[in-house]
Amino acid sequence: MSPLVTQSEPTVDDDVVLLTVPADGGYLSVLRTATAGLAARLHFALDEIEDLRIAVDEACAMLLAVAVRDADLECRFSVTDDALTVEVTVPTVRGAALPPESSFAWKVLRALTTSASATAASGRATITLLTRRAGSR
Repeated sequence: MSPLVTQSEPTVDDDVVLLTVPADGGYLSVLRTATAGLAARLHFALDEIEDLRIAVDEACAMLLAVAVRDADLECRFSVTDDALTVEVTVPTVRGAALPPESSFAWKVLRALTTSASATAASGRATITLLTRRAGSR
């Protein structure tokens, strides 16, 4: 029998917010609003907040184009002292592919965030956006 191990303090200092909405463009305003609220909590400048809102909107639009019908769009926000990471994922139709990294959509994402990346595996596509507050880059 193995001993029960407990931790009195969390090992991660991040705050995590999970939002799940139907994979429908009509619900993207919920994610944009959550993005703006969390970025404001980190004291991002107004321009940085708007850039991140646009980036989340663009990432979601890319994912909606490959989502299965009646799917849910899952969004995970990780908040640290100086950065906000947004990870958006959706189940995809068979054979679906995100735009190539040389596309205009990816140029927009990379221009508006500190970093942007994507993964696709096991019938799911995920786009991850990281934005650091100005002055901490």
